[in-house]
Amino acid sequence: MSNLDRQAVPSLCGGRGFVVAEPVRELLSPRRVALGESTEVRRLLPNLGRRMVGAWVFVDHYGPDDIASEPGMQVPPHPHTGLQTVSWLHEGEVLHRDSTGSVQTIRPYELGLMTSGRAISHSEQSPDPHPRFLHGAQLWTALPDTHRRVEPHFEFHAHLPQATAPGLTATVVLGTLDGATSPGTTYTPLVGADVTLAHGTDTRLPVEPDFEYAALAMSGETHVDGVPLLPGSMLYLGCGRTELPLRAESDASLMLLGGEPFAEEIVMWWNFVGRTDEEIRQAREDWMTGDRFGEVKGYAGGRLPAPEVPATQLKARGRVR
Repeated sequence: MSNLDRQAVPSLCGGRGFVVAEPVRELLSPRRVALGESTEVRRLLPNLGRRMVGAWVFVDHYGPDDIASEPGMQVPPHPHTGLQTVSWLHEGEVLHRDSTGSVQTIRPYELGLMTSGRAISHSEQSPDPHPRFLHGAQLWTALPDTHRRVEPHFEFHAHLPQATAPGLTATVVLGTLDGATSPGTTYTPLVGADVTLAHGTDTRLPVEPDFEYAALAMSGETHVDGVPLLPGSMLYLGCGRTELPLRAESDASLMLLGGEPFAEEIVMWWNFVGRTDEEIRQAREDWMTGDRFGEVKGYAGGRLPAPEVPATQLKARGRVR
């Protein structure tokens, strides 16, 4: 999924200097952003106060939207560098096409994982015809310097492992949780899991004390470490826990995102993750004038033009503002 903001601003992220080595409870408010013709997303990362959670650098939550009479998601071909994208649905379908030749319809609880590496372009759209409702999350992880120029590729995993407890089912999207490991490729120690809770569940989920975590509420009402969390909001949890208390006030679901604090400082602007001002500007120039990002075949429409890069130099700094 693209960042379609025409007034794109740099997100200066990374480094471990602002990671508190103890549990915190920091509620993050979303920013509403239009995506395509009929979809609005709630953007939780990057946030004014919080830029990263482990290697996770971008989190959008959207829906549930009734798109029966709408085109639904329509994101034209656009570029990425230095990151992975995770497409995750609770309802609906998204048709993915990319410049490696991958064409895949992604359905609820299936993992679409795209590694941009040095350069890739892709499009995302609701098929025609499409299901009535669209509900999901789009997430990015930053690639470490040792892997950020790998060959671009796309993975699809229709079946993912689960960790279970009374009243709880956790589908492991990436990484490992409570002994269950996703088949998706990762490049830093991290985890992403979709946690479903039955009404009245009161439990504790094992977590890694060296990871920092955040919980994104997808549906229903949960209390995460005692904090009420409603759909479309995210709670940053910090580090230092061995277990995470969860209580469901209704049938509910949330995404647990975590990982070792990302050691490198990065610059994220528009749909690029890099390390320097020059690198970001070159990526934009290559998208607008060259063939570095390849061609997305089969999409009926033009490519998405990049916004103008800010006149001031983009600098890699800390992970919070």
